[in-house]
Amino acid sequence: QVQLVESGGGSVQSGGSLRLSCVMSGYTDSTRWVGWFRQPPEKEREGVAAISSSSGNKVYADSVKGRFTISQDNAKNTVYLQMDSLNAEDTAMYYCAARSGRWASGPLTARTYNSWGQGSQVTVSS
Repeated sequence: QVQLVESGGGSVQSGGSLRLSCVMSGYTDSTRWVGWFRQPPEKEREGVAAISSSSGNKVYADSVKGRFTISQDNAKNTVYLQMDSLNAEDTAMYYCAARSGRWASGPLTARTYNSWGQGSQVTVSS
């Protein structure tokens, strides 16, 4: 089992930036992908970005391409999400998650992730 703890959320004005961190512990050797997901109030959870633990390949949702950057520091077992040019539509609870095994579904598919953090709130005011 993998444990994940997010930090770095908060409130920011439109156009601002935040960086989320996700520290992983436990049996991390089984992790193939680490993803960031978000869930706005009364909406479904959606994939934002994901990174392959082995190759470093990155995948982004269209809504955040060019604004968000996912990265990892394997020595610290930490995955980051740098969020720039934030707008009100980015307001949501943000979760990081770990995925093991091989799946036919892409790495932004929430149901393929089996370990989740507790979430970090991001609020963007216009």
